[in-house]
Amino acid sequence: MQTGVFVGRRRELEELRADIDRTGLDTLAGRKSPRSRVLLIAGRPGSGRTALAEELARRLVAEYPDGVLRARLTGADGQPVPTERTARALLTAVGAPVPAGAGEDELTSALRTALNGRKALLLLDDAMSAEQVDPLLPDASDCLVVAVSRGPLTGVPDVRPCTLGGLDTAAGVELLERYAGPTRITCDPMAASAVVEECGGQPAALVLIGGWLAADPKLSVVDAANRLREVTPPEDCESAGRTVARAFQLAHGTLPQNAARILRLLALAPAGAVDAHTASALAGCSVAAAQTALEDFAARGMLRPEAPAGDLPPLYWVPGCLVPRLVALLAERERPAEAELARARMLERTVRQLHSCRASTRTDDPLTRKRLAELPRPLRFPSARAAEEWLRGRLPALLAAARLAVEDGRLDTLARRLVSALTRALTAHLGAEEAGPELYGLHQLVLDVARRRVMPLEKAAALLNLGDLDARAGRTREALSRYREALDAAREAADPYATSRSLESIAAAHHELGDWERAADWYRRALELRLTRGELADEARVYGRLGAVHAYAGEWTEALRDWRAAAAAYRRLRDMAGQARALGEIARAQEHVGRPQDALRSCQEAVEAARRAGDARLEAAVRLRLADALEHLGEPAAAHAQRQEAGCLLASGTAAVPGSEGEAISAGSTGTPATPAARREPSVTEGYLRNR
Repeated sequence: MQTGVFVGRRRELEELRADIDRTGLDTLAGRKSPRSRVLLIAGRPGSGRTALAEELARRLVAEYPDGVLRARLTGADGQPVPTERTARALLTAVGAPVPAGAGEDELTSALRTALNGRKALLLLDDAMSAEQVDPLLPDASDCLVVAVSRGPLTGVPDVRPCTLGGLDTAAGVELLERYAGPTRITCDPMAASAVVEECGGQPAALVLIGGWLAADPKLSVVDAANRLREVTPPEDCESAGRTVARAFQLAHGTLPQNAARILRLLALAPAGAVDAHTASALAGCSVAAAQTALEDFAARGMLRPEAPAGDLPPLYWVPGCLVPRLVALLAERERPAEAELARARMLERTVRQLHSCRASTRTDDPLTRKRLAELPRPLRFPSARAAEEWLRGRLPALLAAARLAVEDGRLDTLARRLVSALTRALTAHLGAEEAGPELYGLHQLVLDVARRRVMPLEKAAALLNLGDLDARAGRTREALSRYREALDAAREAADPYATSRSLESIAAAHHELGDWERAADWYRRALELRLTRGELADEARVYGRLGAVHAYAGEWTEALRDWRAAAAAYRRLRDMAGQARALGEIARAQEHVGRPQDALRSCQEAVEAARRAGDARLEAAVRLRLADALEHLGEPAAAHAQRQEAGCLLASGTAAVPGSEGEAISAGSTGTPATPAARREPSVTEGYLRNR
């Protein structure tokens, strides 16, 4: 939450509080309200509308025990934020699961479900239209929504806007005094009132003038009023923002040359979020000099400091009302090549920070420790926890940086490096499951760059990763479409690894859909490629998956053949655990084809292989299967002894029971198992983008 000074607005606060208790149209009609009450604060940028919303939330927070959820509906570039992105952020804030790759309707429905039964306050800042607000409204009538917008939100029923004008003179003078100090204001109250009148009571303009006065102790309030009257607003400035533009033009003109340049370059900051590293990279100065400049800008009212969280370095925000002026000044006073170079420096710094963030989780590796020691001290994190806090706190800005870099199109190499570094840092700190929603968007960015630059290998990698995330979310048919497209790209790139991965993934998707014939066909294609390349470990895995498909189809003779081939491959690899799992599946297939004595021998061999592998949990699972085989042969005493031994092993084991290739070893039953979730290999983005 951004911190700032709040004064006045007593009447508006009373009106808003009264509007909460006002009888709604549904109640008057004898109906229960289907949605939460919506309060609307309408005003132009710089009128203090967000400050009023935050003050209202501060006063009401005790009445809403589930807290305040905040979302900004307009980006720093002035474009509306997609509703699915807002819903995803709110779901994360409320602690609800976020399905990766879900569309707007699914996410907004999940948000309403998550808020059902809660009493929370939603603050939706800078809404551009009712279409942005309406899908986010909770069905829970105990919730309250406070929306901030330029004007009325036609389309949201039963909403009366609280329209903001300028502050009254007394409140305006108080705000001016907060920034400029009490001495000069008390000595010349008439001049202070003249400044308030000249600024139209606009809080943003008064803050800028107050900061300017504070920075120049020799300047009198009368001088400020006179010079403010002489300033002509820029011609390209809309009438609603001329007051703020005049104050900013005056304040900016008095900055030292280097400081003014740093401020202009902040227009390039992703999502309007700035810290010392961002400013340092943009301006090409030291981190200490950048931090000093940011503190000075905050004192002058040109930046809004955020309340510090933990041990994170200070973060500042560019006020939305100043962004258009900074963009205009940047275009006017900086050459395009200089601006592009500044953006490249910022992206490069971000990539290095992300590498340091990820490396903080691997300090037990001597090579990683050496690389960390080679980094400049400001780029190092004191601990993995500090790195994770930084990643979570800066995640919106990091994602915005990746999106802007890809959309720009002129720095695609840096954009790909940034996406790769962010993907790896998220996976290292949050895990693939929790980071899934963000990873989905990042893989889409990789896909955009790959398509634009005609890079089939990167295209295949992105499509495989997107397909994996779709499959985990239960969108198997969408995943199948991704895998087929990835196969075409992999063949175009003539890359055998991506081709085989695509073939196996297509087979796994058909496997998940229960289409055993197609799954077997695609696994055979993948197996042919593995056999021609002599990749023994991959051969063993694919043989196992093919055996599982034949088992689901009830083709036990074919399944037996495949599992024998898998066991032979594991034997050649000296992989005793894999051999034990394959032998267990051989035993199951032998029972189904009516060869119980062979099944018993296979189980005994599996027990021996598991014992040699040193895996107690695996040995326990195989012994349970051996017990089933003994019971089928009419030896209950021996079966009981095996179950007792398995119980002792399970009590002492610590690892999860490893599954066979295609499914876990079923203990206690030799029937056809339930359809498993298709198993897939780790992400290939890291492998393809590591050095790009």
